[in-house]
Amino acid sequence: MRSKFVAMNYLDEGGNPEGGVAFGQGFCISWQRGPLGRGAGRKPANGAFVEDIIAAALNRLQFYQTSKFACHENAMAIAALEGALGYLDHRTREREAREVEGTHAI
Repeated sequence: MRSKFVAMNYLDEGGNPEGGVAFGQGFCISWQRGPLGRGAGRKPANGAFVEDIIAAALNRLQFYQTSKFACHENAMAIAALEGALGYLDHRTREREAREVEGTHAI
């Protein structure tokens, strides 16, 4: 059974994602607030990205697969998370090619 968690997601005045939090039993995530920018004006990250959280869950499942808890369901979940990371990486590369990565531009 999945444990309950609380999530709060915020928008800026323009309707753009502007950070948020998610927390539950054993975890607390503070999401990236605002775009990082581009070039010389690029800022350091101030929160987590979806990709980082997926990668952490993927790492944990891969760890399980090296133990007595290895199973088909874990392997399928690993494949799904790897797929999710692949799609998100594709999105980032496509945005970078259009030179809008790090901004709120669509």
